[in-house]
Amino acid sequence: MFILPAKALKGNIALPGDKSISHRAALLSAMAVGVTRIDNFATSADCASTLECLERLGVEIGRDGPTVTVHGSGKTGFRQAEGHLDCGNSGTTMRLLAGILAGQGIESVLTGDDSLRSRPMQRVIKPLTAMGAAIGSENGRAPLAIHGSKSLRAMAYRPEVASAQIKSCILLAGLNAKGETSLIEEVPTRDHTERMLRWLGVDVRETRDEDATKISVSGDSVLTAKDLTVPADISAAAFFMVAAACLPGSQIEIRNVGLNPTRSAIIEVLSRNFGAAIDISEQHELNNEPVGTMSVRGGLLPQQSNQIKGRMVSELIDEIPVLAVFGTQLEGGLEVRDATELRVKESDRIAAVVENLKRMGADVEEFHDGFLVRKSQLRGARVDSFGDHRIAMAFAVAGLLAEGETEIPGAECAAVSFPGFFEVLQNAIVYQ
Repeated sequence: MFILPAKALKGNIALPGDKSISHRAALLSAMAVGVTRIDNFATSADCASTLECLERLGVEIGRDGPTVTVHGSGKTGFRQAEGHLDCGNSGTTMRLLAGILAGQGIESVLTGDDSLRSRPMQRVIKPLTAMGAAIGSENGRAPLAIHGSKSLRAMAYRPEVASAQIKSCILLAGLNAKGETSLIEEVPTRDHTERMLRWLGVDVRETRDEDATKISVSGDSVLTAKDLTVPADISAAAFFMVAAACLPGSQIEIRNVGLNPTRSAIIEVLSRNFGAAIDISEQHELNNEPVGTMSVRGGLLPQQSNQIKGRMVSELIDEIPVLAVFGTQLEGGLEVRDATELRVKESDRIAAVVENLKRMGADVEEFHDGFLVRKSQLRGARVDSFGDHRIAMAFAVAGLLAEGETEIPGAECAAVSFPGFFEVLQNAIVYQ
């Protein structure tokens, strides 16, 4: 893909359904009793992997463009698949499906592409084993050979890493455990699983104290099919938000975008901290998820902060690559710390961001847990997607802000989360 400098972004931006919510909609509907219609299901390759795995497990699924129909198998109605279940590049598919399969009483093998097989899975193997599932792996990496148990033990678990995927994995296993299973969360993570469980009739209990939140489900829970619509993906919106804010004269609008508080930190950081002009209107709820219309205008006000660290990291984990690009446009630059989790994503995103910014002439410094990028004039260059969808899309934004042409080999990896990204971007660009 070749990217030329842009003058502005204009118009209404149509985004795909939220990837995180789409995964959960398919998986939880498969555990429900009845038929669920899911509208605006994400068109990403990752979510297609989830549907394909469910079909291999005997779940009847109908597809008509962005509308998906799931004929629920109930909590324990999955059948043993022939051969391995290929999760592609999707860590969400693998980790959440592991939680479901742990309580099925069948044998399954979860695998994926080279990137997914390199990512840490011990963080879900450990608790699922404690609950009574038998899981074989290669040094805590996929393939995962899961021998499920129909008599899982309920437990209270405090994960070592703040992760919505770990939380969701434990809660989904807990739906098939004897008694009440709890996840104790010290750092809040995205809560799409809890919201969707409630939408499908599960009593999810939360108790809070000064230091943590305990989230609990019962093994007696029954999921009841109920139609739903997936909001537009705010993580996909982030690329357009950053580009529009950095290009004076831009004016874009995104409708029905998800505004979940555990995901919307990007709005606060861009507007309050970095001075972007963002307005939210027409707010309402869509199957327990807050949504609204977002308008972004070009031009930046003086920034209030140039750091992302601590609890902010988990709330912005998917947006940090494009925020690094934003940092090159800010007077105070941008420093990211406490973000070692970025090193075990689809690529080592800290190293990938730093290398590509350097290729484009940015003044950037790498740390073990993050980076510091100073205000810089970007120059067009040949960058590397590293086979990572968020790196490819982040540096497409960088190319719009650079002098000269930017080349992104392997840019097709954007389809992992946003197959039409470059087409939507092209239609919004006003050139010099």
